[in-house]
Amino acid sequence: MNMTKTFILIAAMTALFTSVGYFVGGQNGMVIAFFIAAAMNIGSYWFSDSIVLKMYKAQPVEGGELYQLVAELAERAGLPMPKVYIIDNPQPNAFATGRSPSKAAVALNTGLIDMMSRDEIAGVIAHELAHIKNRDTLTMTITATLAGAIGMLGNMAMFMGGGRGADGNVRNPIIGIVIMIAAPMVASIVQMTISRSREYAADRTGAEISGNPLALASALEKLEGGAKRHMNVTAENNPATAHMFIINPLAGIGSDKLFSTHPNTQNRISALEDLARQGGFQRISPSSSLAEPETENPWVRK
Repeated sequence: MNMTKTFILIAAMTALFTSVGYFVGGQNGMVIAFFIAAAMNIGSYWFSDSIVLKMYKAQPVEGGELYQLVAELAERAGLPMPKVYIIDNPQPNAFATGRSPSKAAVALNTGLIDMMSRDEIAGVIAHELAHIKNRDTLTMTITATLAGAIGMLGNMAMFMGGGRGADGNVRNPIIGIVIMIAAPMVASIVQMTISRSREYAADRTGAEISGNPLALASALEKLEGGAKRHMNVTAENNPATAHMFIINPLAGIGSDKLFSTHPNTQNRISALEDLARQGGFQRISPSSSLAEPETENPWVRK
């Protein structure tokens, strides 16, 4: 259902883009804006893993408890082993990046590792693997491309006084102003709606991968509280990356607002609790090497 909703919303953005583009600059203006926005977003998509990981000063992990847990969950998900990174940041959070499952990476903040149990960490990792499995990076690149193109058309409307029609006549400048303001706003709303929809889908798929919806629900509750207590300065300086995280890393987390990149956390928890009541999950069984740690933060060995 979430994937169907996503396709419908992308189709709506495409229709909006086509309509606004034709009004503002005719067919030529529409095509030019689209290809400029596409080039910018595809470039970001192709190099997204290295750009974001460097931005957050992520350090690679190639052994230890955390690496083994990611490997086990990736195998359960039927995915290639992603690269694993740790970010030295007190805010509990995590994200996945990469243009394809074979080029994927999972990054966890130290704040998350310090405060969570093994099952909760497994739930978070499974959620991020679900984004990789569902190819959400590709989905969000498509929506970002369309949103960027619509924004450029809005700017064109401002400079062209409403644009010209196919007959060469100048359109109503009042309509041009309305398009300049409304079109990018509508595109942003749709883009963030898609982002929220993909979070619900990743929660469900992540619960299936880890076999423990309640552990992920518990992790989300801790993440929300921790994100409010600890500011993520890098995320605040780069808000365009906020949608990547499992919990909104920006200050002022709220409900399912129009311009929120994440669903309300309590709604996500309720959905996972409903999923747990349905049953049928096979939990990962702790092995001796993945037992609950007794010493301070033994999960990471660089």
